[in-house]
Amino acid sequence: MLSISNIARSEGDPKVLRSGPSSRGGTDELARALGWFSIGLGLAELLAPRQITRALGMEGKEMLVRGYGLREIGHGILSLSPDKKAGLWSRVGGDALDLATLASAYRPDNPKRGNVGIALAAVAGITLLDLVGAQGVTSRHRRTGGDHRRYRDRSGFPQGLQRARGAARQDFRVPPDMQAAPTAAALSPSGDRAASTA
Repeated sequence: MLSISNIARSEGDPKVLRSGPSSRGGTDELARALGWFSIGLGLAELLAPRQITRALGMEGKEMLVRGYGLREIGHGILSLSPDKKAGLWSRVGGDALDLATLASAYRPDNPKRGNVGIALAAVAGITLLDLVGAQGVTSRHRRTGGDHRRYRDRSGFPQGLQRARGAARQDFRVPPDMQAAPTAAALSPSGDRAASTA
């Protein structure tokens, strides 16, 4: 990956020799995995709702499954974004909705009741992962009350205001590379005449 990033650099730009440690923690990696899982599940629900409802004995609920698919894709995108905390907590809420929907299909008269039981167990396991991820990301990225930065004691002068007084002496000359370029009017012959008549 480093060699790819170096290809795009212009002549004279510094090259990346090695990368430092990642700032992502284990909970961030879990959030990323759950985000991609959510997008995959959402696409499956969106593209194949009939197969899902048939396997669970919930025929006629295809539009509901498609709606859940859109919701899952939204959770996944949010979980992959910088605001992954909101994405994971929204997944927990979605899991509660999924559990309630599956529980309504776990009826004695449903011939696919066994499949519904397996789905309930799977969603319960995913719910535990979502809870762990959401709590971990929330605690990892939380700012406590004492973490606010205060700049009241800063003046903008690194060595103090008294030390800065008199730093620009009368004999100071601006280096040539820091001087402003002369304007076009100053270089024109009429500008020279105007300067000499003044």
